[in-house]
Amino acid sequence: MFRGADGPLPGAVVDGELVLDLGGLAEHVEALLADPVALEAARRLAAGGAGARPLAEVELLAPVRPGRILCLGYNYRGHLPAGATERDPDPQYPDVFVKTPNVLRGPHDVVTLPPASDDVDYEGEIALVIGRRADAVSLDEAAAHIAGYTLFNDVSARDWQSRSSQWELGKCFDGFGPLGPWIVTADAVADPHDLTVEVEREGVVTVSQSTADLVFPMAFLVHYLSQVMVLEPGDVIATGSPQKLPEALAAHRPLADGDAVTIRVAGLGELTTRFAAPVPRNEGAAR
Repeated sequence: MFRGADGPLPGAVVDGELVLDLGGLAEHVEALLADPVALEAARRLAAGGAGARPLAEVELLAPVRPGRILCLGYNYRGHLPAGATERDPDPQYPDVFVKTPNVLRGPHDVVTLPPASDDVDYEGEIALVIGRRADAVSLDEAAAHIAGYTLFNDVSARDWQSRSSQWELGKCFDGFGPLGPWIVTADAVADPHDLTVEVEREGVVTVSQSTADLVFPMAFLVHYLSQVMVLEPGDVIATGSPQKLPEALAAHRPLADGDAVTIRVAGLGELTTRFAAPVPRNEGAAR
């Protein structure tokens, strides 16, 4: 999605440098993903490239408007909860939590740090996007419901996250879910379990791990979650964060004004999020 003169428009990235307006086919990317006829028409237009404009000249938005943002905790081997060790067996079930729609931000948006937290952290992840309605789908059928993949920063307030057994308050501050820069359709990803997630903070690589180390594969997540709720086109499943490298863990410091975090996956692109100082709230204002 990108910002057009009259509002948001769906588009296709052409040759990594151009954007083609697909507003004549659908109003939003999730509508394209859910319609095989429109998606094939989009591919034909993108192959021709006529009328595309430079990517650098447009403002990219979050590529979908998910009704559900479902997230995984501790889904990479080596990323362990407190008290666990490498010798422990893999968990039997995924550790799932939700993020609310207010967290969603686009790839160009600056995230303002909340005044209420002193320990905001980042987590670079691959997110899969649902393209077909998934209602209690079998494991064999689940992959067919994945439209594609994008990048997600599961920004987290560690102090609030640790205040209760449920993580949501620490995960759901406004702006805590940058998504993008675009969706790479599933047919363009040879093997989603052979991708390296790399995260860089201020020029230093702090995360580097392959999706081969996922405890619960991506298709399984669609199967598992669809037993509980119907997944709709545009819904997002963030597949979990790898553990930070030892030197990054040892040098942990909360995010601060001016910090930049880049999530990079070859074939999926880069998502860079910049963070800004908290804006004090008027505590005397009417509520």
